[in-house]
Amino acid sequence: MANTFFRNAFQRFVAARELQANRYINGALMNLDDETLKNLGTTREELRRKGIRASAF
Repeated sequence: MANTFFRNAFQRFVAARELQANRYINGALMNLDDETLKNLGTTREELRRKGIRASAF
């Protein structure tokens, strides 16, 4: 049972950090021009839907 508790806690911690990193990256991508975003295969609207965050904290 202790293994399950720690495994779940670790998985939730990793998921939270991934979400935080994705929001940070989306915020940085928003600084790129539309042509560059198009070349990367995304749009500003997609980035807005995924969520953005101005800082890493």
